Amino acid sequence: MTSSTNPPKLTHLDREGRARMVDVSDKPVTRRRARARSIVQLSAQADRLLKEGGLPKGNPLEVVRLAALQAAKQTPQWIPLCHPLHLTAIDVVVTPGEDHRWEIVVEVGAEDRTGVEMEAMTGASAGALALYDMVKAVDRAASVQEVVLLEKSGGKSGEYRREGSR
Repeated sequence: MTSSTNPPKLTHLDREGRARMVDVSDKPVTRRRARARSIVQLSAQADRLLKEGGLPKGNPLEVVRLAALQAAKQTPQWIPLCHPLHLTAIDVVVTPGEDHRWEIVVEVGAEDRTGVEMEAMTGASAGALALYDMVKAVDRAASVQEVVLLEKSGGKSGEYRREGSR
């Protein structure tokens, strides 16, 4: 626990408060893994059409998976201070949930010097946006409900698991 007199150090800021990319060259290469989730809320009509394959833009679930994969690989282009990483695996699972909510879970793996949390979260975000794009013709009120890190492993900070995540 950090006391109020010693706030945590923000590693992406230099002493003058300017943004910088952290030097990770002295960190060891380790196996890294992260899972993130996004939730997209649909109308009953959009949910039904998605489940029945009746949306006007074709196969939306494959588009969602590809968008998530592509975004995870391109995270340093989206998030300015992220390092380019040697990703070794990306898995995207899209599943329907209760009350017309769709879950997009992205799991990313790498053997590198820094974590893959941002890659997983960027992939989950892009997947959610792609799903919105695929349903907006029938559901302009669709919304991204959340984007969260579910778990991560590897590196100096060790393991993290969001309470209640499976």
